[in-house]
Amino acid sequence: MIKSTAEEATTEETKTTFYTIIGGGRIGSLLEQTTSGTTLLLKRGDVIPSDNEGTPILIATRNDSLEPIIKACPPNRLKDLVFLQNGYMDSFLEEQGLIDNTQSLLYFSVPSLGVEPVDGITSVNPEGLTAATGVHAQAFADMLASLGLKCNVVNAEEYKPAMFEKLIWISTYMLVGTAKGCASVGEAGTKYSDLIQTVVAELAAGVSAKEGVSFLPGTMERLAAYTEVVKDFPCGVKEFEWRNEYFYKLGDDVVPTHNNLLRECAEQGLLSFELP
Repeated sequence: MIKSTAEEATTEETKTTFYTIIGGGRIGSLLEQTTSGTTLLLKRGDVIPSDNEGTPILIATRNDSLEPIIKACPPNRLKDLVFLQNGYMDSFLEEQGLIDNTQSLLYFSVPSLGVEPVDGITSVNPEGLTAATGVHAQAFADMLASLGLKCNVVNAEEYKPAMFEKLIWISTYMLVGTAKGCASVGEAGTKYSDLIQTVVAELAAGVSAKEGVSFLPGTMERLAAYTEVVKDFPCGVKEFEWRNEYFYKLGDDVVPTHNNLLRECAEQGLLSFELP
């Protein structure tokens, strides 16, 4: 059950928070504009201060930058790290001893630096799809609320299927669009809707079998509605180790369509990496 939303966070009871933001790209620069507290923006090479313990450190970088950031983080601030990245994070966070840290699924986009964000509000989910869990989840929801963006604060059990659902979205639409030469996720969803549904069903069943995750009814409807919101987003199979690799390793017996599409992309020279 959703405990609270960004709308509930915009009450007179909301207190200001100190936020440390790592990364000055589109997301980091947007977050710096919050009116729910004060911010410290750190860029490449900047040192995370050991003071302000107990306040969120929002990591708005690519996944491949995470390990050096964690290694350079003062020990007393490790529990304050907040992960905002796309992809399957559980194995990595477990290895780092940070599996209980705050995480968020960002269902909004910032087309370019300084441009107004597009929130992931859909006809199926008018409350928005962005979700956060962990000790700093409410503080992050407050931050987004001050920027006019919605965020649902959920517990760890509710977060897991939501995380996998977004992983299924990015791994399916990007893959089908790339394999079929689509310019955008919207085109992939329109022209290859049957194929999209086949892959989504495979991946959802594979996750359920491996992780024991139960998805709420309407997964395909939620993902299709979100695709309409970001329909112009270009297709590309990227960050394989954080996205499609999880499903690829489930095996051909479990996700045959997904794995065959990956091989099809490889044969066409559309991947920048070698399949395992």
